[in-house]
Amino acid sequence: MIDTPSYLQDAKDLLGKDGFASGDVWYHGTSSALVTSINGAGLKRSGDKVMNQAAKKTMAMIGNNYTETHDPVFLTQSKELAFYWAQQAVRSRSVRVEGDESPVVYEVKLPGDLLSKVRPDVGAASLLMVKEGEHYMAFLAALYQDNEAGALDINLMKADRNEYLNKLGMAYIDQDISPGYVKLLSEG
Repeated sequence: MIDTPSYLQDAKDLLGKDGFASGDVWYHGTSSALVTSINGAGLKRSGDKVMNQAAKKTMAMIGNNYTETHDPVFLTQSKELAFYWAQQAVRSRSVRVEGDESPVVYEVKLPGDLLSKVRPDVGAASLLMVKEGEHYMAFLAALYQDNEAGALDINLMKADRNEYLNKLGMAYIDQDISPGYVKLLSEG
C-alpha cells in the first residue's frame, strides 16, 4: 500500500461516486532527482534525459536500434494520485540510476489558453497490459473504498474519454510547461 504524506491526501475532498472532481489546478508526480531541472526549465515532454540515455545505452548494448519516444507531460487532478506516480518514477529510475531519490509532487497552475489543452489520457487503456497498471487499478479501487465513493467501475477498453480523467485521474498536455506555472509542494 502507498503511504501518502498527509499534506498530499486530497482524495477525500475530490473523490465522489462519479470519480475525481477537476478544477484549474493540476499535479505532476516525479523523482526528487529532477527538481533542479524542473525548477529551472519547467516540465518537459519526455523530460527525463537520464532515463532516456540509459534506455538508449541498454538498447545499443544488446544490438537494437532505439527510437526515443516523445511522451506528453502527464497530469492528474489529485495530489494523492500524483504522489502514486511519483513513487513509480522513483522506482523506475532506481533500476537504471544510482542515487537517493524520493517522490515529489508539483502543483501546476496553467493560464486559460494552456488549461484548455489538458486532455484525458485515453492511452491509459494500456494499463490492462502491464503489471504496473494492475497495481494502479488496485490503488484506485482502495481509494474509492476508503473514501466511500463506491466501487471503481470502468471498462478500460470501452470507456468514454472523460472516464479516464474522472474515474482514473489521468490527463496530459502535449507541450512543455514553463517553470512559472509549476510549484514544488512541501509539507507546511
